[in-house]
Amino acid sequence: MKILVLGRGKTGALVAEVARERQHEVHSLASQENQDGRALTPATLEGIGAVIDFTTPHAVIPNMIRCIEAGVPMVVGTTGWYQHMEKVRELVRERKGALLYGSNFSIGMNFFFKAVQAIAPILKHNYRGSIVERHHVHKKDKPSGSAVTIQKILEAGSGEKVEVASVREGDTVGMHLVMFDSANDTVLFTHDAKSRLGFAEGAVRAAEWIQGKTGFYEFPEIVDQL
Repeated sequence: MKILVLGRGKTGALVAEVARERQHEVHSLASQENQDGRALTPATLEGIGAVIDFTTPHAVIPNMIRCIEAGVPMVVGTTGWYQHMEKVRELVRERKGALLYGSNFSIGMNFFFKAVQAIAPILKHNYRGSIVERHHVHKKDKPSGSAVTIQKILEAGSGEKVEVASVREGDTVGMHLVMFDSANDTVLFTHDAKSRLGFAEGAVRAAEWIQGKTGFYEFPEIVDQL
């Protein structure tokens, strides 16, 4: 498959490397080469089987619009744009496009989400919840997309909105801690990414999965199918 990777940051570069290792033909564009999605022309997108976006919250919206309108399947790993979710979903529906997004493409993290979902009702039993997320100093959005996902899972499962504490330091890849505390005991769930490789592998496998499909998907919904 021919894959176009948008973004040449640490994760984008690793996605391109993993895609090549999985025998795909890879092209990439840095953000400065694609201001406002202008480089995503019909000629650029000709023959592209999937676009994988790891850019910035500002850049991802025009990128999504261009790809959806061109009918090119897209995998979006960029976070910080979720306030526009319904508009993007509607565009995908209107154009019969294919878009899969995720706040975190690590297989382990997505099963972590499932574990948090299973324990969310504990908040109805006199437990107080808290979320702590820690990332590198260059991360643009705060709180992280994964922390927001955890927050939404807990709220859906308990009716309680749990606050998020964000820490930005050094080169931390990504750590998420979920704590449930009561007078009797404390329950801790932790996911600590050792490298960005898990994110990259998940994103490439998502691009392989979305081939031939239409619709608007979130990565946790399909992780069992990979």
